[in-house]
Amino acid sequence: MRKIIYLIFILSSSATLTYAQADSLMDMLNSGSSSSGSAVSATFKATRIIDGASVENLGAGVLDFRISHRFGQINQGAQNFFGLDNATTRLGLDYGITKWLMVGLGHSVLNKEDDGSLKIKLLRQKQNGMPVTVSYNGDIGVLTTPNPTVPAGDKWYFSNKLSYTNQILIARKFSERLSLQITPTVLHYNIVDSTKFSNNTFAIGAGGRFKLNKRIAVTAEYYYRLTNTDMFLTGTSSPTYNSLSVGIDIETGGHVFQLMVSNSQGLTERSFIGQTTDSWKNQALHFGFNISRVFTVVKPKEFRGKTDGKNW
Repeated sequence: MRKIIYLIFILSSSATLTYAQADSLMDMLNSGSSSSGSAVSATFKATRIIDGASVENLGAGVLDFRISHRFGQINQGAQNFFGLDNATTRLGLDYGITKWLMVGLGHSVLNKEDDGSLKIKLLRQKQNGMPVTVSYNGDIGVLTTPNPTVPAGDKWYFSNKLSYTNQILIARKFSERLSLQITPTVLHYNIVDSTKFSNNTFAIGAGGRFKLNKRIAVTAEYYYRLTNTDMFLTGTSSPTYNSLSVGIDIETGGHVFQLMVSNSQGLTERSFIGQTTDSWKNQALHFGFNISRVFTVVKPKEFRGKTDGKNW
């Protein structure tokens, strides 16, 4: 059923907007944002830097279909085709309700996790005034794996499968080339080994983008855990590490194509912030990519009277 829902969204959006129209509309949206006074736009090109959320929101009425793919460890050798045989995927849909409010849904193959998110833009960087853009990002994840077997007399609660993420995203666009972001994060797991670890993991994320030219940018992202640094993956004896990713963004009209290398294979905050079991030190790295395709579901009201020779 979940796959059918995703397919319906894709097909219905594709039927109402061609690629040429999407590119044209995105151009108008960009020009509209730059003419809204001294507000700074396009701090990042996508709503995520690599794995973690950026301060960017979708425009009102805009739908973003995102495919995220992470392969297995590159050092697994030719037997596993250098990790390509052990891949995981996340499918996500984000939608801009207003210019400051965005919601999202997703499903990740790893841990069979569903997630829902909410992003609110609180402050916006101004050319002469506010020095940073500030947003709030909240996420709830639920594992859809079967309940484990528990001893007789015990109960396994649905709430045990839940995790929550709360983040404040603080970013500054220093120039047309350089943007940086810092992300204080609280990640809450409803179930942990409470004799050793806390339910709350506090972390600081840092990320940035440096544009090489109009279409290509280099990105990097790191999440440093302040607590639960020695936490094991739940139910295992596998130690966990801080997530570090580096990548390249390639923009082609309505698409943003991201290539990256990371020690994290997980694609949700629950996974890559608190449950990364590989490390750069051990050369246990994963190649991956994100593909983002933007569609317009509701035409912005400031453009409804403009046809430009196109059928909107």
